[in-house]
Amino acid sequence: MYDSIWDKQHEECGVIGILDRTLDIPRYLYWGLFALQHRGQESGGIALTDGHDIFTYRGMGLISTVFEKGLPDDLGGHIGIGHVRYSTTGSNNPRNIQPLAVYSAFGQIALAHNGNLTNTRELREELDANGVTFQTTMDTEIIVNLISRSRQTTVVDRIKESMNRLEGAFSVTIMTKDHLYGVRDKFGFRPLCIGRTTTGGWVLASETCGLDALGATYVRDVQPGEIVDITEAGMKSIMYAEPQRKQVCSFEYIYFARPDSVIDGQDIYQARLNMGKEMWNETQYDADLVISVPNSGTTAAIGYSMASGIPFNHGLIKNRYMGRTFIKPTQKERELAVRMKLNVVKSVVKGKRIVMVDDSIVRGTTSGIICKMLREAGAKEVYMCVSAPPIMYSCFYGIDTSVRKELIASALSVEEIRKYIGVDKLHFISLDGLCKAIPNIPREDLCLACFNNDYPTAVPVTNEEGEKYALE
Repeated sequence: MYDSIWDKQHEECGVIGILDRTLDIPRYLYWGLFALQHRGQESGGIALTDGHDIFTYRGMGLISTVFEKGLPDDLGGHIGIGHVRYSTTGSNNPRNIQPLAVYSAFGQIALAHNGNLTNTRELREELDANGVTFQTTMDTEIIVNLISRSRQTTVVDRIKESMNRLEGAFSVTIMTKDHLYGVRDKFGFRPLCIGRTTTGGWVLASETCGLDALGATYVRDVQPGEIVDITEAGMKSIMYAEPQRKQVCSFEYIYFARPDSVIDGQDIYQARLNMGKEMWNETQYDADLVISVPNSGTTAAIGYSMASGIPFNHGLIKNRYMGRTFIKPTQKERELAVRMKLNVVKSVVKGKRIVMVDDSIVRGTTSGIICKMLREAGAKEVYMCVSAPPIMYSCFYGIDTSVRKELIASALSVEEIRKYIGVDKLHFISLDGLCKAIPNIPREDLCLACFNNDYPTAVPVTNEEGEKYALE
């Protein structure tokens, strides 16, 4: 969900799955989702089994709010999955909370999905024509229906058949009463990793920070086009599709993932440090101070400071207790909301030439307000460095930028954006610099479509009048 005050695009969800006979599954799912909370703050939930049936416990808000009256009792089953969500396909309402659980010919199945399908409408129309009744507006329900309606004789074959019908981005955890499955799309857009618990169980999580929170040991990432089938007897790997062109979302490294995570072998913190160093190589600004727009710009700002020798300090302080801010109807109210979220440390910035580092500029609504606040606090000059190249094209793989005309870089040049937000200098990291900053992922394995229009799959036609939800 795009935050018009913070001017940030968001990855829409995080998933986790646990299989371990010895653990208190509800509590461990809660801890894992708490570690993945940055990936989705609108709703969350868990699915548990007692060994026979599957039960879901879901609610709106942060995980701490969903379970503020306490966690459900451990039902005695050894498997559970969990989900935290922002909305992309499907609006923010209780119908669309995950995990989803359904009855099928082979028993109950629950599923949690991270990503966004690009053939949602076609599949939905096909299922509608075959008499399927939908309870949500999510593409996730399409996945559940394809699996449950498959005529294949085994669950794995049903999953294989269904995954081969999906286009776009998906990392999925699936559970039955005795199996835990993890699936990643054939391009690997969205992350999913595998870990082992200290007692010999298994964990699937969107990021390694989810494993760390549980004391689990990282084993490897689920590969693009792979299904992992986990039971108490161990894990089996099944390739349902041959990976053709690995396309890990570059924004995982720029912004989405927690800095302490590792995705596909690349340390996120180190990548962001490298982005800051590359921006120094590209700008060589003569300045007195480096600051960040907290917290997403901080690691890159430290990297810029390390490479340049210009001291880093906290020139902006974020109100960590302020929750998500909804769209404000007037510019004045938007500015007040930014001031509630951020405040300038006047003694730090006064009289200084400042390099301000942020991770991205989406619509430019916030950067100008921050620059104005810095000048009011006595900053002499403001040079802005952005650790993402200009976002010029829509994302169809799980980021809330479906309408291209709302992206400031799609209409304005860098110089025009600089004037619009009111900074003295503006620099976006180059595509070459960004790729160099992520050394463990070859450039050809990164999805850069929102920067260069090179989409690895067919993408749907967008409604430029602002329609966001394909199913509403």
